[in-house]
Amino acid sequence: MDRLQVEIIKSNRKTMSLEITKDLKVRVRAPKYVSKRRIRDFVASRMDWIVVNLDKMRQKQESLAALKPLSKEELQALADQAMEVIPGKVAQYAALLHVTYGRITIRNQQTRWGSCSAKGNLNFNCLLMLTPPEVVDYIVVHELCHRLEMNHSKRFWAHVASLIPDYRQHEKWLKENGPSLMARNR
Repeated sequence: MDRLQVEIIKSNRKTMSLEITKDLKVRVRAPKYVSKRRIRDFVASRMDWIVVNLDKMRQKQESLAALKPLSKEELQALADQAMEVIPGKVAQYAALLHVTYGRITIRNQQTRWGSCSAKGNLNFNCLLMLTPPEVVDYIVVHELCHRLEMNHSKRFWAHVASLIPDYRQHEKWLKENGPSLMARNR
């Protein structure tokens, strides 16, 4: 196996954790007081997990790299479709949440599905048109709930759940399928 690249981040936490980063490094998060030796032992004890998940990340990156990018014309068609679909959904859910909103913009974004500004302007990714309709609904509700809570607190999630009780299922869909959709936006 290639020489393992390990990044160590120490902070005011109580436990150690591992993650595989997009650049195929092993990131260790550890409490400030933990010694380098203990961190090395922790990494060594999790080597099976590291090998499996590095391989998964490599495979995922290879499959994403093989995806055909969308043309400018295809992206424009998705943006046009989104402008037909999303404003109606925003109006519908805003009424149910009793919130107002400003301008709705459809963008060709690289990393976000949507956003809500402090002024209530809403931005949505045109790639949402490649997701199931219930995922579009979830993103619309998510952004509108920021009109009630400009954070991701328990109260924010309670507002989301009031309209989309199975929102975690849609988050999971985006986590599993979103990277391959975003990869086509190059």
